[in-house]
Amino acid sequence: MALSVAGLPAAPQLEQPVPDTLDLKNAVAFALENNFTIRQARERIKQQEGVEIQVQARLIPNVSASGSYTGNTPEISTYTPPDNDRAWSISLQARQVLYAGGGVIASVKGARLTREAAVLELQGIINEQLLAVRTQFYTVLLAREKIKVQEENVHLFEQQLKDARSRFDAGTTSNFEVLRAEVALANGQPPLIQARNDYRIAIEQLRQVLGFTTNYGPNATKVPEFSGTLEVGQPASYQLTDALAAAHANRSELQRLARLENAGEQNVKANRAGYLPEVDLVGGYDWVRGTTSAGWSDRHDGWIAGFQAQWNIFDGRATAGRVVQARSQLEQTKLSLAETTLAVEVEVRRAYSSLVEAWELVAASNKVIEQAQEALRLANVRYGAGTATQLDVLTSQVALTEARLNQLQAYYGYNVALATMRQAIGLADEFVSS
Repeated sequence: MALSVAGLPAAPQLEQPVPDTLDLKNAVAFALENNFTIRQARERIKQQEGVEIQVQARLIPNVSASGSYTGNTPEISTYTPPDNDRAWSISLQARQVLYAGGGVIASVKGARLTREAAVLELQGIINEQLLAVRTQFYTVLLAREKIKVQEENVHLFEQQLKDARSRFDAGTTSNFEVLRAEVALANGQPPLIQARNDYRIAIEQLRQVLGFTTNYGPNATKVPEFSGTLEVGQPASYQLTDALAAAHANRSELQRLARLENAGEQNVKANRAGYLPEVDLVGGYDWVRGTTSAGWSDRHDGWIAGFQAQWNIFDGRATAGRVVQARSQLEQTKLSLAETTLAVEVEVRRAYSSLVEAWELVAASNKVIEQAQEALRLANVRYGAGTATQLDVLTSQVALTEARLNQLQAYYGYNVALATMRQAIGLADEFVSS
């Protein structure tokens, strides 16, 4: 997974029109390429790859070239006349570190572990952001279904008002029932208005988490048709002990901190190398002198080869200070790993509890819907027979609307809880893992 997510394309399309329809799978695919947080994490991997290349440079020979040309008055020249007023030199040198107290190898290992940690960070960020995409997509579906419920509720109030007016015209009821039906219809309008606004806002929030920046021309007002449903089937089966074990094995945050802990140990070794000498193999070729009159032929050239050693016997305790810092950073990483492990365990327990609660709410809401529908049917029958009042019908109607809204909220809560549970135990999004 760590390798596959690192290889995903990081360059989003500059122009992409708003699609006619959008389902959850396409939303997830779009977010993988365009979500800004994911794109930033990919760039951090590239940055760390550059650091690794920079550190590895000390493992291979370094070749440099230098040259100089000077002009001077004859009185200060060490050369004999008449060509004593100018000089030049060219030097080509190669240097290879032979021994540096283990600091170079430790630095290379540390850089590699840090890059691996960046890849694991990307994996964790992808899981978090795709959970946000799923949650926001479910929010859009919830807002859309709430509009349907409120529209149906208003339609029922309109039918109730029409029936009350017909009864009033027939002289079988009073104007009071007409007035009460008008009030009920008026009270049903604000929730519908609010539901439509919630839908518009949910779409904009989804656009933000997707990273969809195209917002000009016809795309500025176009809204896709969202494909999907909140309905749930059989409940997912999770055991708490298995979920905790899976989280310890799969959560990229824990793996990332483990890599950083190993990198910290290498950093300590690299800084301790400052106590030891460094030995380099040096070789090169030099060309010196030359004059304007004699040209290139007036030169001295030859090979240079040897060893160079440097040992900072006392550096004012600068190395000791760097070692103390490295050890402290290592200890902080260990503490972060322990703290994150505890946080992951708590997160899994909370996700498990929320999933259990969400399914219980789904089961309860399904029963309430059946009861509320039957209660409204009986209220209408009794009202038609003259054994119930208009208030009984309105009360049953409001109860049915509330039950439908509670059912939608329960479906939404279960879908979100299930996605959260998968993310808590470190599983990738279903559409990514497939």
